[in-house]
Amino acid sequence: MEHPILFISIILEKLGLPVPHGFVGHTFLEQLCAPYMTYTWMVMAFLFLVSKLTLGNLEMIPGAGQNFWEIVIGGMDQFFTDNMGREMADRYFPMIATFALYIAVANLIGLIPGFMSPTSSINTTLGLTLIVWVTHHVIGFRAHGVGYYKHFIGPMPVLIPLMLPIELISNFARILSLSIRLFGNIMAKETLLGILFMLAGAFFAPLPIMILGVLVSLVQAMVFVLLTVIYFSQAQEHAH
Repeated sequence: MEHPILFISIILEKLGLPVPHGFVGHTFLEQLCAPYMTYTWMVMAFLFLVSKLTLGNLEMIPGAGQNFWEIVIGGMDQFFTDNMGREMADRYFPMIATFALYIAVANLIGLIPGFMSPTSSINTTLGLTLIVWVTHHVIGFRAHGVGYYKHFIGPMPVLIPLMLPIELISNFARILSLSIRLFGNIMAKETLLGILFMLAGAFFAPLPIMILGVLVSLVQAMVFVLLTVIYFSQAQEHAH
């Protein structure tokens, strides 16, 4: 949302830091203090502190916090292994799991009045997408060398003039599909909630949309991670 009334704006003002009135300010400091950036730092700090508090002392008989993380991390590890294999899951688990946790929390934080989802900015989602897009090509070249080009030319030489443009366009379209899907859904959720809060004024009027927003937030995080796993796995496979 381009000019949100955010708690972070009040905090920045009290600290004497610039409060930009848009996605990106004019100076470097304003860019660092833009809403999507400041809430990104907040999400990162939240994940660090929560994990530190709940996993500070690992025990043989886990408590509630340790149980939660064992279910989350174990579930993601099993999912990655089933779709990418043990070797790739071990290698790329830190990256993909970090994306999963960050996107889920970043999506959900916008449901709190006065807060903003960093993923409602195209800058955030495009940055995440470019990391995924570049990495999956690095995986392809690392696995196949120069032969990675076979993924783009089709099964027969006669089909190269047809398949090469289609494959190149579809591959570059992944940048748009990953970034705009996440951005569009979260932006729509926040815009709708903002309108309902202004029109209704009370808490219970937007409540159904907030419940739906929780579902949308988690589903969009899952979709982003699922597509990331698929892209990585496809880059590793031999061309057919």
